[in-house]
Amino acid sequence: MTLDLKFVRSQFPAFSEPSLEGWAFFENAGGSYPCIQIINRLTDFYMKNKVQVNYPYPASKLAGDLMEASYKRMADYLNVEASEIHFGPSTTQNVYVLANAMRPMWEDGDEIIVSCQDHEANAGAWRKLADKGIKIVEWHVNSTTGLLSIVELESLYSDRTKMVTYPHCSNIIGDINPVKEISQSAHKHGVLSVVDGVGYAPHGFPDLKDFGADIYLFSLYKTFGPHLGLMYVNKELIAKMENQSHFFKEGITRSMLTPAGPDHAQIAAASGILDYFDKVYSHHFEEEVSPAQRNSALNSLFHEHEKALMEPLLDFLRSRDDVQIIGPASTEARAPIVSIIPLNKKLKKVYASLIKHKLMLGMGHFYAVRPLMDMNIPDQPGVLRISFLHYTSMEEIDQLIEGLKVSL
Repeated sequence: MTLDLKFVRSQFPAFSEPSLEGWAFFENAGGSYPCIQIINRLTDFYMKNKVQVNYPYPASKLAGDLMEASYKRMADYLNVEASEIHFGPSTTQNVYVLANAMRPMWEDGDEIIVSCQDHEANAGAWRKLADKGIKIVEWHVNSTTGLLSIVELESLYSDRTKMVTYPHCSNIIGDINPVKEISQSAHKHGVLSVVDGVGYAPHGFPDLKDFGADIYLFSLYKTFGPHLGLMYVNKELIAKMENQSHFFKEGITRSMLTPAGPDHAQIAAASGILDYFDKVYSHHFEEEVSPAQRNSALNSLFHEHEKALMEPLLDFLRSRDDVQIIGPASTEARAPIVSIIPLNKKLKKVYASLIKHKLMLGMGHFYAVRPLMDMNIPDQPGVLRISFLHYTSMEEIDQLIEGLKVSL
């Protein structure tokens, strides 16, 4: 099965927007284009249902039903229970709330292992627990490859270790970590496995039951949706956490980790992501299957397309002696997040030249300062990041390569 790219791109208004014509978008790791389904749902909610939810009058009841549908449909796609899905303003804020909710579970001197491959959104709040009596144990990346070693992780556990937190996929190195294997390792030692999925989820929603992580977080604005953070929290674990909401919300698990209250409209609109996935599935496949099975089929479809796009780009970069690829130089176990450093020209000059070729890319450290530190790469100016998704075309890859030929 080959991805019908014309059909896929027809679901994203950005690709028919006159002001974006001719521009190739390669900063998707910072935020994806939204699909038309989420735009329509958000617009409809603001026009028809922008009222307090769950009162008996029709507009209010429908608003509550639309929100409830997003919890249920997200859970079905991720292969977990609706009570385990939580929406917050962003992944960064969700992690801060989690850190405060989990600290009372532990004693002074207990340890948590925090990887140095993380985006700071995941690492920062956990590291701040050092000021509250928790010992932070760092899981460093390889100084050359930027990769994490599970063998090294095994040496970091102690009888005081309570949690290990790490990214599913680095947002600057692109390497995909084996979450299932790491979670099994953690559980063998009686340790919680907490995963930052912000870099991975845009390339395919995970099967959380299969991966076995206790907590998994990602950002919906990077997965074609509204500016929300989604977190999965194992239902048995949340019962042990300290309530972060109003005192009368104690025991209401959906409220305990959202102290500011939910954004009704954006949560209701989040179903648009699943509308899009369902539409892509039905366009490519005839078999009626469960949402989790649809997700698996779409993952294969998306990954094959993204891999086909990565191959000519990495072939080109490997052929050059004037550029350094940060992280893996092959398509195996990596997402299409490719960071590079020019060797013969200033990074800012190369970046400016690429912009002139109508290429939208990122430059900097992308809040992934710690892996750059481990790899002795200055965070200023950082790296040039090329990130793309399943809606990217081969013509855009060609445009990128032509721009790099001129600019490097």
